[in-house]
Order: sequence, then C-alpha cells, then structure tokens
Amino acid sequence: MNEDNAKMRAWKYLPILVLILSVFLFVQTINSIKGYRYIGGGGIPDNVITVSGEGEVFAVPDVGEVSFSVSQTAKNVQDAQKNVTKKVDEVLAKVKTLGIEEKDIKTIDYSVFPKYDYQSVICTQFSCPPAKQTLLGYEVTHTVLLKVRKVEDSGKILGALGESEVTNVSGLSFTVDDEDALLREARQKAIAQAKGKAKELAKDLGVRLVRIVSFSESGAPTPIFFKSAAFEGGGIGGAEPAPTIPTGENKITANVMITYEIR
Repeated sequence: MNEDNAKMRAWKYLPILVLILSVFLFVQTINSIKGYRYIGGGGIPDNVITVSGEGEVFAVPDVGEVSFSVSQTAKNVQDAQKNVTKKVDEVLAKVKTLGIEEKDIKTIDYSVFPKYDYQSVICTQFSCPPAKQTLLGYEVTHTVLLKVRKVEDSGKILGALGESEVTNVSGLSFTVDDEDALLREARQKAIAQAKGKAKELAKDLGVRLVRIVSFSESGAPTPIFFKSAAFEGGGIGGAEPAPTIPTGENKITANVMITYEIR
C-alpha cells in the first residue's frame, strides 16, 4: 500500500519536473541564439574575411613636459645631497613663479654614485697588479619632471632652467591632456574604413556579410619630442632670451582588425 502511494506521488510531480526541464532547455536555446548574434558568440566559423582600418586625428598639443637634472659632487654623500637639494629647491622656486604648480612637479630619478680616480701601474711582468683606485667623493643626481600646462610658456620654462644652471635638460615633448576623446574619434574613423572595405570585398566576392566574429585594436598618440641638451662645466647659464618652441600638431592613430562571417 505504501509503495503504491509513493508511485502515485512520483507520477503526480512528474509533469512539474518535465515543465521545469523544458523551461531550462528553452532558456538555454534562447541564450545560445542571442550569443550567436554578438561578436565572438558561438566561436569563429570557417567562412570568414578579415579587413583592417586606420584612422588619424590631428590635434594641437595643450600640455608640455620637460625634465631637468642637477648633479653635485662632494667628499661625502651628505654634503652632495645637501648641495643638490639646495639647487633643486632654487630651480623649483623659480619655475613656480612662472605658473608650474606643485602637482605638476615629479621626481623621476635620484641616484648616488661614488667617483674614483684610477692610476695605472707601470708593469713589465706578465701578471700585473690592478690599477690603483682612489675614492674622490660621491656624485648625487636628482632628476625632476615638470608638466607645463600652458605650452606657450615652454620657452620661458626652458629659459629659467638655463638661468638656474642646471646640469641637464631633456625629454621636452608636447601632448594632448585629454587623449581619450581623440583616440575614440580615430577609432571611429578606423572602424568606418574597415566596414567600407568589408562591404566592397563582399560585393566583389559575391558573398554576404553575416556578423562580426572578432575585433582587435591598436593605436596610440604620437607626441612631439625635442632633443635633450647636456651641458658641461656645471650647467647652462647666461641671460639669453627665452627660446622659441614650436608645438606643431600631434597625430593620434587607431588601427583596427575586423573579422566577418560570410555566406
């Protein structure tokens, strides 16, 4: 009797189980169909064509960057560090009067190296002793990166660095502060070019474009760089007029590859 009741209860719930299973399979099928419509959905089919596109956007730079270094040598590290710190503080105080803010000043390198004098040893034997090494002192170098938000002031900044007799000025470049919008515009041009190529190719081949199955992108802005200037004898100096620095235009390039399924 109990066994019959158990069988009856099992048959009673069977339609519910069948319904749940049917709904599950239906949802899985719908998701598979939807996924097939999207890029990469359902894997890459056998019949495909791949096209490329390139987009370029030009923009006038609105931000400049330049780095300078101060090097000092002393008998001990502490004295060399003090001298470097004093000099860097003087330089930063001067450039701040020209509009450089604290947030746009960044240390990018700080190094300490011993300096030796090597004296050769006159030797007539087959095996000679090493050259005599004498410690002369220590050289400390502090390198600072400045961001110039008013590119028209770049010449004044370079002039101030020259008047301060820094050891080295390098890495002058001009970029666009907000490059994302320009890169997006370049990408849109690249995609439009690739789509145009795909339509022409499909027409020439006598096939139909079904969907995009893969997409890849590469691209970056091309900043304008100027040569570095290294100066002997302790640095650059003099009260020469501020140099004129042309900023030109920056080119932002995007390259895309699009793969289409065809039929």
